[in-house]
Amino acid sequence: MPPHADLPPTQNRAWGFYGTMSEHASDAWPLALSAVSTATGQSFESVRVFLDSRLGRHYADDVQNGLHQGQALQEAIHAATGRWMRWTTGRQTCKQYGIPPGLPYLTGFVIYCEIVEEALAA
Repeated sequence: MPPHADLPPTQNRAWGFYGTMSEHASDAWPLALSAVSTATGQSFESVRVFLDSRLGRHYADDVQNGLHQGQALQEAIHAATGRWMRWTTGRQTCKQYGIPPGLPYLTGFVIYCEIVEEALAA
């Protein structure tokens, strides 16, 4: 069985997390899927939707910042994940996206992306 066979592949190679990670994309993808899924308690498929979105691009920007500061890839992903889990949603996030205030930012946006994708598919 190939490594990471149970992880969904990106559906957005040009943009989102994968596109933003450029030369690091193939190594970063399984690490980010696992880190975000573990942190948020959400499925790999839900995390895939988040990572493929514009919000995934912003998360990748945070990972790239860690790489530019000299962190190893896995360390940069875990640091970005930790930051996004420490930030919490507020009133503005609730008004703009309908995400309840007080949730970890990462959890809220993974769930939000999944809901949007389901609504578009309906």
